[in-house]
Amino acid sequence: MSFDYKRLVKFEHNLGAKDKKVRLYSGVVLLAVSLFTASVLMLLVGLVLVATSYFGWCPAYSGFNKSTASAVVTESSADADADAE
Repeated sequence: MSFDYKRLVKFEHNLGAKDKKVRLYSGVVLLAVSLFTASVLMLLVGLVLVATSYFGWCPAYSGFNKSTASAVVTESSADADADAE
């Protein structure tokens, strides 16, 4: 698996709904805990998790060409499926 730096500048949505929820909830928990423990590292990680959840784009996923977003059904593939039946 190679890391592609050029894909980092393409802001394509690559987070699915479940991944967004997990990132949002864990980010909020980390932000809340960081307020009580005064941990800067937890604060930064929590902010990154909430931000990637909000935008639906993860730069690490882009670099590794990974996506958890559900595939969008195009008209041509839907027509091919209808013809097969």
